[in-house]
Amino acid sequence: MHTINTNHAPAAIGPYAQAVHHGGLIYSSGIIGLSPDTGALVEGGIEAQTRQVLASAAAILEAGGARPVDVLKTTIYLTDLADFAVVNGIYAEFFGEHRPARATVQVVALPKGALLELDFIAAARG
Repeated sequence: MHTINTNHAPAAIGPYAQAVHHGGLIYSSGIIGLSPDTGALVEGGIEAQTRQVLASAAAILEAGGARPVDVLKTTIYLTDLADFAVVNGIYAEFFGEHRPARATVQVVALPKGALLELDFIAAARG
């Protein structure tokens, strides 16, 4: 097992790695809409946070030698399922024709007041 970390995604806010590579798979930690530059939540609500989360996911994938097409499974955590349609549209743009397995759940709260969190499992290319 080895850890994956990149400056192009926000640093972990606890004692964990952005992702780990083990047994041909990449497992991400939860990703919230923090700016990698400031460590603060991006402004602009659910749309901006979703775009930042997916940009961070892409950076973590790249750091692990993978791409969005290599993602096998995602889990999305939303504080309000009323945001599902917005998140789903941006998610569809990000993945294009690729359709990883996915679960979406509503939660009471997320770290730093985030509106969504995403984690993924991806196949490693190397």
